[in-house]
Amino acid sequence: MNSDEGIREAYRSAGFCGGFEFGQRPAIVVVDLSRGFTDPACALGSEATAEVERTRTVLDAARSRGVLVVFTTIAYHEAARRTTAWLRKVPSLREFTVGSPLVEIDPRLGRLPGEEVVVKTGASAFFGTSLLPLLVAAHTDSVLVMGATTSGCVRSSVVDSVQCGFPTFVVTDCCVDRAAGPHEANLFDMTAKYADPLTAEEAVSHLERLRRSRDSHC
Repeated sequence: MNSDEGIREAYRSAGFCGGFEFGQRPAIVVVDLSRGFTDPACALGSEATAEVERTRTVLDAARSRGVLVVFTTIAYHEAARRTTAWLRKVPSLREFTVGSPLVEIDPRLGRLPGEEVVVKTGASAFFGTSLLPLLVAAHTDSVLVMGATTSGCVRSSVVDSVQCGFPTFVVTDCCVDRAAGPHEANLFDMTAKYADPLTAEEAVSHLERLRRSRDSHC
């Protein structure tokens, strides 16, 4: 047994072996795929073309079924820039100001006018935002999370999603990080403890099997 197999077996033996069912009213949460994270010329950016393109295929499948799509972005007003502790740890986030091009959702994702953009000042998509009420109002029964970065805001959002009671899925090949080690380690841990893994292809397959929602969210 190699080391990876040994680790997986240790987790299974400890009881990390359950899973979730894909619901009939899922929601897609796209975490921080804004220009500041998808443009490698930006301080916090990474080369994310492949992940953005796969995310677009998932979004288009969701849109064709009237599934709720929510984007998040990090953006700070001046007062928040002065008082947010996180900015002392990650000073480059100070550039993510309200109205800056850095906080705009990557245009390759084709955001539609009716698709919500939740503005956040912390890591989790749920912390201090309107995301939970949006999901509850839509009678969401499962949440698909993807975006940037795997080891940071995606992970925080996945943990809070399941803690809010949603069967949660992380779309692994639609997640972006700036280093392979943190990306892979956090996907392993997330999918052991908090979420089920899906590839973009699997997510599209699930979405295409849904009935068209009576209430379009587009």
